[in-house]
Amino acid sequence: MGKFVIKEAKTGFKFDLKAGNGEIIASSEIYSGEAACKNGIESVRVNSAAEIEDQTVEGFETLKHPKFEVYTDKAGEFRFRLKAKNGEIIATSEGYKAKAGCLNGIESVKKNAPDAEVVKE
Repeated sequence: MGKFVIKEAKTGFKFDLKAGNGEIIASSEIYSGEAACKNGIESVRVNSAAEIEDQTVEGFETLKHPKFEVYTDKAGEFRFRLKAKNGEIIATSEGYKAKAGCLNGIESVKKNAPDAEVVKE
């Protein structure tokens, strides 16, 4: 079972969504306070069933928010970001060498986020 891990950063709080094996699936931005960070976690829970917009294919269909966006970064790796209904980015992934790994990461968010416990480190 996955879990959201809240960590204190120099300028606020952030969370990582971790899979049952401890691997980080997605991370948040830095929030000014712990309450805002917890609101971000709830937003990920609510929006984790979103559709996938694959921006790596030519002529991709633009979807409405909320959505997962799959894209390639400057290093040529595949990444995803989860955007809320208002278009704000609420979670981002690490870089993946293969698109299949990136898509598996999204499936892991969809599976783990809704019921993940919240812990503070």
